[in-house]
Formats: sequence, C-alpha cells, structure tokens
Amino acid sequence: MPAKYSVKVYVEDGIYHVYNRGINKMKIFEDTQDHKVFLSFLKRYLLKTDNEVRPRWREELYKNIDLLAFCLMSNHLHLLLKQNSLTAITTFMRCISNAYTKYFNNKYERIGPLFQGKFKAVLVNKDEYLLYLSRYIHLNPIGHKKSITRSDLARLEQYSYSSYSDYLGKRKTEWVKSNFIVDYFKKLSPGTLSYKEFVESFAISPEVSLENIAIDE
Repeated sequence: MPAKYSVKVYVEDGIYHVYNRGINKMKIFEDTQDHKVFLSFLKRYLLKTDNEVRPRWREELYKNIDLLAFCLMSNHLHLLLKQNSLTAITTFMRCISNAYTKYFNNKYERIGPLFQGKFKAVLVNKDEYLLYLSRYIHLNPIGHKKSITRSDLARLEQYSYSSYSDYLGKRKTEWVKSNFIVDYFKKLSPGTLSYKEFVESFAISPEVSLENIAIDE
C-alpha cells in the first residue's frame, strides 16, 4: 500500500504542505554551506532573472509556483507551496531534489538516493488550517513543546534557515511570498493578535489538530 500522502491529488491554485526527510532519517544538511546551497536552488527556480537564458519549462516555473513558507532542519524539510498549474509542484520538486542530491553526493562522496522516497504533499483546503500550518512549520527549530521559554523564542528568531524572519519583517527574501499569510493579521483590528504573537502563544486550537501535519523526524 502506498505511504500516506505519497499518492497526490493536485488542483490548480492549490496550496500544499510539501515535506520530505533524509533516507533512513539521515542528515540532509550537515553544515551551513549545505543549507545555503539548498536555498540557492530555491532561488534559482522561484525567481525570474533577466540575464539568464532558460528552457521554456523553467522560465514558466517561477510563474506557477509561490513559496509561502519554509523550514530546513538537519534531516528533513518543510515547504508551503501554492501552484498555479496542475504540474508545477511535481516539476519544481523534481528539479530541487535532483539538483540538491547531486550536490550532496558529490560533496560527501556518496551515491544513491538522499531523500526518503517521494516527497509528501498535503492539500491545504481551509484558511484556519493554513494559518496553523505556517506556525507549525516555523516552530520546527525549537520543537513543538507545550510551553516555550524566552531563550527558545530568541533562538527561533535567529534561525536563518526558515521564512520566519520574513514574516516578522526582519528580512525580505524576494522569492518568499510571506504576505499571503501575514496580510491576514494586518487586516485585524488594532491591538489584536500579530503573527509573531500567534506563533509565540502556541495555543493550539481544539478545532485544528496538528496530528495530520507532523512529519516523523
């Protein structure tokens, strides 16, 4: 029987929680360079460049994929993607996975697959689920604890390999579409919850379970 979420149903304009981990739970990011190389591949396929000649399929890819949020951990990764065509995520993930695996295998003198089978993709079909999912992704660097300390929060804000700094306005990554979610909080009445407070509060809603969006680490 296929693994859960390995058989995917794609829709145009769909938002998906896409995730994968290293084969046998091995590390896929050993050092700072590995993280930066993966981020460079994200930028390559998500950002239009005027001075580079690209194949037609790749030229169209940046138009059909929006990266809403991400987090890279030592042995797994999370991407929150919106696709504007039926095949955009499949093409995008194949490009990213192949390019990074080739880099990783060359650097560490290994052969064979790097990731644990096909990536998983879960359709996000409720606004509330989308908000809680973005928080789940951004909380990965400090784990999903019932309570968090000031030290945890400081470490979370300093973590370089997620989109959380973009959501807080401390960084502006051109290929991260954080406003898709942040604008929801900007529209709330003055004095109500900000995105930062939403993440830090970690008050899990009883109506939205995180059970089905967690990844085995």
